[in-house]
Amino acid sequence: MFERVSQGAVDVIRGDTPLDAERVAEVTALLQKCLHNGQPYVVLDLEKVPLIDSAGLELLLDFRDEYQQLGGALKLAAPNPLCEEILLVTGMDESLEVFDKALAAAGSFVR
Repeated sequence: MFERVSQGAVDVIRGDTPLDAERVAEVTALLQKCLHNGQPYVVLDLEKVPLIDSAGLELLLDFRDEYQQLGGALKLAAPNPLCEEILLVTGMDESLEVFDKALAAAGSFVR
């Protein structure tokens, strides 16, 4: 299950299940809610997410583009070793900023 929490002007989305085709609709709904706050500053906390599949990766790219068009950003935080490897192999680590901790990712928006 995924949930959305706010840390000031930054929305943090956390989950403890795979970001896969089965959960794309759930995460899409949360990411779309972040659009209602003006410029979307969003961190996807991957600390407890065990896996990201191709549908999850596509979702991330779609929202990265949408947020950028609005002057916002989507950043990733705390991927486990498997998710980190998936991001590296697919080149997603070059397409999205990845931080060691969600707090660091959220703090990067104020720089």
